[in-house]
Amino acid sequence: MIVAALVENRRLRIAQEFGLINDDPNTIVPMVIWWLIPQYVLSGLALVLTKVGLQEFFYNQVPHDLRSAGLSLYSAIFGIGDILSVFLIFAIQKVTSAGGQHGWLANNMNQAHLDYFYWFLAGLSVIELAAFFCFAKSHVHNKLGCSNEIAD
Repeated sequence: MIVAALVENRRLRIAQEFGLINDDPNTIVPMVIWWLIPQYVLSGLALVLTKVGLQEFFYNQVPHDLRSAGLSLYSAIFGIGDILSVFLIFAIQKVTSAGGQHGWLANNMNQAHLDYFYWFLAGLSVIELAAFFCFAKSHVHNKLGCSNEIAD
């Protein structure tokens, strides 16, 4: 998110330098698309590592008889997260566009402030990381869930 915020900030500065902050949402900013590669590579890598680790966690840490329920919870997490992200985007747009302003997520990207949105998501990620560490400290590893044998 930090890389995305920095790239978006640069894109907005280029749009301002060339005088492209206007009412035409189809205006093309003279910036090469290669600037987007680092944020998408980092985002994709994080997603792959998260999904694999989370799937293994839900498979190994639930009782043997509930493994299918654990894997369905694993799938449900992503759906619930998508729904919550829609509500988050709606709330952010509602708050930032109050008073007739364009808001952070306006239709015209040259008038919007996606960089603020990315910084907000980066801050939210730091808070989530802190919460993860707090919950991870209290987690007791289920060694029986890691083996294929059923305990008596």
